Amino acid sequence: MFRRALAAVLLMLALIGPAAAVNPDEVLDDPALEARARTLSLEFRCLVCQNQSIDDSNAELARDLRLLVRERLVAGDSDQDVIDYVVSRYGEFVLLKPRFSVQTLLLWGAPVAIFLIGAGVMLVNGRGREKKVDAASGSELTDAEQAELAKVLKDRDLRA
Repeated sequence: MFRRALAAVLLMLALIGPAAAVNPDEVLDDPALEARARTLSLEFRCLVCQNQSIDDSNAELARDLRLLVRERLVAGDSDQDVIDYVVSRYGEFVLLKPRFSVQTLLLWGAPVAIFLIGAGVMLVNGRGREKKVDAASGSELTDAEQAELAKVLKDRDLRA
C-alpha cells in the first residue's frame, strides 16, 4: 500500500515539472552554445500554442524555431542578433516579453489615458452641476412669483 502511494506521488511530481520539448537531435555539441540556445528559446513564444515558450512546446513550428535559433548561434550571431532575426521574420508577437516601442506604449498607455480623461470629464461635470445647484437655491423669488406661491399655498390650506 505504501509503495503504491509513494509511486503515485512520485509520478505526480514528475508530471508537475515543465516538460522541455527539446529533442535530443536538436541539442548542440557545445554546452555553452546549447545553454545560450535554451535561454533564448525561453524568450520566444510558440506561435501555435501562444502561451508557451518554444522550449516547452511540442509543435512543429516551435521545433523549427528552436532549430533556427541554434543555426544562428552556430553561425556566430550574438543573442541580440538572433532575437532581431526571429522578430524580423515573425514579428513582435513572437517575443514572450515584448520590447518597449510605440505600439506597446499605446497598448499600456491607452487604458491609463482613458481613465484620466474619464476622471477629468466627471470632475468637470461635477463642478458644473454644483454651481447650477448653488445658483438655483440662492436665487430670490420675484414679487410675481411670491404672489403666485402665496396663492397656491393659500388654496392648499383651504382644501385641507
